[in-house]
Amino acid sequence: MLPTAPRPRVSLLILALILSPVAAADGVARAATTGGLPLQLVADIPLGGHPTRLDYASFDSGRHLLFIAHLGDSEVIVVDTKSRVVVTRIPGVSRVHGVLAIPELGVVYASATGTNEVVAIDESTLKVIARMPGGVYPDGLAYSPETHKVYVSDEHGGTDTVIDVRINQRVAAVQIGGDIGNTMYDPTTHHMFVNAQTTAELVEVDPATDRIVRRLKVPGAKENHGLLIDPSTNRAYIACQGNDQLIVLDLSTGNRIATVPVAKDPDVLALDAERGELYVAGESGEVSLFKLTHDGVRTIASGHHADYAHVVAVDPASHEVYFPLQNVSGKAQLRIMRPSL
Repeated sequence: MLPTAPRPRVSLLILALILSPVAAADGVARAATTGGLPLQLVADIPLGGHPTRLDYASFDSGRHLLFIAHLGDSEVIVVDTKSRVVVTRIPGVSRVHGVLAIPELGVVYASATGTNEVVAIDESTLKVIARMPGGVYPDGLAYSPETHKVYVSDEHGGTDTVIDVRINQRVAAVQIGGDIGNTMYDPTTHHMFVNAQTTAELVEVDPATDRIVRRLKVPGAKENHGLLIDPSTNRAYIACQGNDQLIVLDLSTGNRIATVPVAKDPDVLALDAERGELYVAGESGEVSLFKLTHDGVRTIASGHHADYAHVVAVDPASHEVYFPLQNVSGKAQLRIMRPSL
């Protein structure tokens, strides 16, 4: 008898594809959704409105509310992250760019570039309660709790507009010069830090006096726009749109610690402080994830996540990650993900 020919070995992956095409297709879809990041999909939430540009987002963890700037529709979207539904869409915030929830005040501030205003929204009623002049092109916002002031990046006006939240009035304009990137508050020094894009500097401002106290050169920076301050490491993480670099500065010395490649055309940064992980979302749809290290950062993953995935926010308690996406199959959606590792 002739020996029996060995049977060809069929891989488990191919067998799974044959036996379970629906499950396999779902697996492929989920892999594509993560964009190579160590995240798993939790939900895609329809946001309503038109599939037009979404901008900054801000999270109030105590109220489980995520506020999203729908720039293209001139509305602020309010999402209940616990029930995962849209609570309301607040109209009349023209060409809204920046949005900042201040939980201790129960107020959200938003920058309306269409009317060059800063708009205050009550978190209890979700209604607009005040409007203030915001400069030439109001964008990102940050809050100084000691001085009760909101600082607003006037991107093309060369200043930071200062709002006193006790009276909801503009009280100062700090002259930075050139185009302005994001502004962030540092709870360690109780100072504001402002990205000066034109001069490739990080400008430190004392909110007690509304005066500049230091200008730090950012070596290798080109269009330094995105900014995040981590008080636990006393570092500034600066994303440069002009050359796709993430630059890490030591705020105590002003020295550069590290420079690493980042998602193309980086925009918004978000920190999961407990996990020591930094997200950088780009206009290209690419997202980079970094681990904070003693000597700077280590790249965990970087790749195309989804079209228009240039905004990211993190829930510090659940570690869920939120990506507002302006157009997924013709609809605006909020993609909710969580770490898989």
